[in-house]
Amino acid sequence: MREKSFVITEENADEYIQKIGAFIRDVVAGARRRGVVLGMSGGIDCSVVARLCQVAGVPVKLLLMPDGEDMRKTTSHRDAMELIDKFGFLYEVCDIGEACRAVENHFDALEMLSGINIRPRMRMIVLYAMAQNDSLFVIGTGNLAERLLGYFTKWGDGANDLNPLGMVTKGEVRILAKHLGVPEAIMYKPASAGLFEGQTDEEELGITYAQMDDYILRGSSGSAEADARIEARMAMSRHKLEPIRIFGAQEMTAS
Repeated sequence: MREKSFVITEENADEYIQKIGAFIRDVVAGARRRGVVLGMSGGIDCSVVARLCQVAGVPVKLLLMPDGEDMRKTTSHRDAMELIDKFGFLYEVCDIGEACRAVENHFDALEMLSGINIRPRMRMIVLYAMAQNDSLFVIGTGNLAERLLGYFTKWGDGANDLNPLGMVTKGEVRILAKHLGVPEAIMYKPASAGLFEGQTDEEELGITYAQMDDYILRGSSGSAEADARIEARMAMSRHKLEPIRIFGAQEMTAS
């Protein structure tokens, strides 16, 4: 991973909102896209990215992708709609439930994690279909801690055309959220990937985002046990951040 070259604080947050917005605008314009499409879960990361696009003047369409009635019954749906209503975002809803069941029903026995990962991969299929159809880019929302820990689904929520938060810690995301006017209900709720009912990131990881931020910024979380857990996950998930290995490619590059 490239060394983190900046730190976002309360004092410079507005400056970085402009810088990140310019990055989004330049990438989208450089590829001659009309804007971006963003998978909206009602979480803080996607809410911050949506607002960064809006502030930068980049057209953004939010796509809510429930699995049947699951999202509509949760606080996540309420939070997503609060953000949409507050800032007037354009949005669509695409129910992925039937498509997910079609894949799941193909297997006589499906290992739990394989089944869980079908949903984020199905959502990415929908996002890229919309992006190609409307000449948009798929914008990512994963923060730096999630990238380092590999806490994303390969070819699912880890797939995107640009990622404005990929070098931003969770604490920095919260600072940006405050300055962008993200509703408090979104800012302070426990982070969740929405993989299953009651799931939270920190409980599943066994590491808090504060510990991960300290590890990134200071070299240690302050706990030898947490540091060991972080480093083990980083090593296990390194393949998610590496380019696809192609036979003969290294020789061609070297020549």
